[in-house]
Amino acid sequence: MLMERQFTFREIDYFDLGMIAYDNAWDLQKKTFELRRNNSINDTLYLLEHPNTYTLGKVTDKANLISSEEFLKKNNISIFEIDRGGDITYHGPGQIVGYPIIDLKLWKEDTHLYLRGLEEVIIRTCKDYGINATRIDKLTGVWIDHRKIAAIGIKVSRWITMHGFAFNVNTDLSLFNGIIPCGIKDKEVTSLKKELGMEINLSEVKSRLVSNFSEVFSYDKVNEQNKREIIHPVQ
Repeated sequence: MLMERQFTFREIDYFDLGMIAYDNAWDLQKKTFELRRNNSINDTLYLLEHPNTYTLGKVTDKANLISSEEFLKKNNISIFEIDRGGDITYHGPGQIVGYPIIDLKLWKEDTHLYLRGLEEVIIRTCKDYGINATRIDKLTGVWIDHRKIAAIGIKVSRWITMHGFAFNVNTDLSLFNGIIPCGIKDKEVTSLKKELGMEINLSEVKSRLVSNFSEVFSYDKVNEQNKREIIHPVQ
């Protein structure tokens, strides 16, 4: 007699938050984390943009923040020291930031595989636009040759994830000049816009990211939620 296949139906709630201040999104992540940890909500994926922001991860060498006060003020750049892994990075308009708050116990209890999974989501999305993006050994993130198109920094606690990826789409790359991105001095940054030579529709990219995320992390259903129906109102 054949044994029945064990099957767990997996679904994720997706919110497009549009533009949101970094501190508001961080607060939202922490609240969502607690709800997910208590199994009060589904796995959740937030896609959004931030105003000009530099974030410093737990292992950041502060010497990698090379901006002058004048540069910071001129570009209205906020700075946050946060609890994710990785070094310093930039967030801003035209860059799609993804914050998955998901329970890895229901996927794979392996942070390295999770990082590779996030990279795979970006790699597949680049491929959708005819771009061959890859990994570089011993460097987290996604690259086109030696140009970085996506940075990744995560926190995992009790197998629940926080933070995530920053994917340069129509990003103003000049604002990376105020930092040494991820502490890597000998690599450039790039964007879909720069690689393709044209402005890219952000909504279309988000749709492709959600589809690829669902496939890579084996979800059976994506519940697209209305921003106005979010559990914690976004100010």
